[in-house]
Amino acid sequence: MTNNSYRAAGVDLAAAARALDAIRVAVTSTYDDRVLAGLGSFGGLFELTDLPERPVLVASTDGVGTKTMVAAQLDRVDVLGHDIVNHCLNDILVQGARPLFFLDYIATSRLSPELIARVVTGAAEACRAAGMPLLGGETAEMPDVYRTGELDLVGTIVGVVGRNEIIDGSAIREGDVVLAFESGGPQTNGFSLARAALGGRYTDPLDPADPDGPTIGDALLVPHRSYEAAVRPLLERDLVHGLVHVTGGGIPGNLVRVLPEGLQADIDTTAWPVPPIFGAIRRAGEVSLQEMYDVFNMGAGFLLVLDPEHAAEARELAGEQLHEIGRISRGTAGVTLDFPDED
Repeated sequence: MTNNSYRAAGVDLAAAARALDAIRVAVTSTYDDRVLAGLGSFGGLFELTDLPERPVLVASTDGVGTKTMVAAQLDRVDVLGHDIVNHCLNDILVQGARPLFFLDYIATSRLSPELIARVVTGAAEACRAAGMPLLGGETAEMPDVYRTGELDLVGTIVGVVGRNEIIDGSAIREGDVVLAFESGGPQTNGFSLARAALGGRYTDPLDPADPDGPTIGDALLVPHRSYEAAVRPLLERDLVHGLVHVTGGGIPGNLVRVLPEGLQADIDTTAWPVPPIFGAIRRAGEVSLQEMYDVFNMGAGFLLVLDPEHAAEARELAGEQLHEIGRISRGTAGVTLDFPDED
């Protein structure tokens, strides 16, 4: 006799209920008085308060990509929740928006309540740090779509900015400087290339001369950091002309998105420290230097474009090191990269 139950087809509703119970405390810990309905509702309800003049909603959706495969292999999925929240947070920060709320989506081949709880707890921690509710989300069990042991993680963020406070790059001028915040590692981009180059050698030491030091996996799984706290004071002082979140496409593919017509950015690639993990990827995969900069952030995770007269004040307000990595000049070359002599 054929068993045509939903569970036999690969979907366990009891596991889904257990997953919901496992994340309830973490999710509701992010709520405040603006949340009228959240976890368990058909749709989250969020009351809009304290709005700027002429409010504009800013929304973004993104995923963690194949970093999930590295995290799952090393049983360190806790980091992924921070990754997705901070990635999305930085994407709307670029336009000057402050976050309102966040939604997540987790899909797996087999629903593990413990795994879901670890991922969502990380997301809730990141949401609390950003002062926004994790309003709701979805967990999906799809054995015919995902291979055993795999998961997919996607997030959606909604923020708000005043119409006259939007940062879109139109204020960038010839002579402006480009300052960079450090990333600490690949964050959530370029992992398909990194995985192909490294061939699964995630437990190898990052520095062969230091076998007891950090591993390649440690370096790959450094969380995607949020730049909100460092950048917000600069926005409040109206110091920046352009902001760039360096994600897929590296500095060339992202900085060009904010440059006005007739201007280009000239970048000195020796002006900031490049984390060792990028050298490990390049050597292992024999990747060209140009491709490394076309794919990865190479240690520069978030860029500011501003008047050089405001650079010192920006450094003071940011409260952390900012590297001057380039200048804006007349031209149509987009983004030029000045490499060291050796390739």
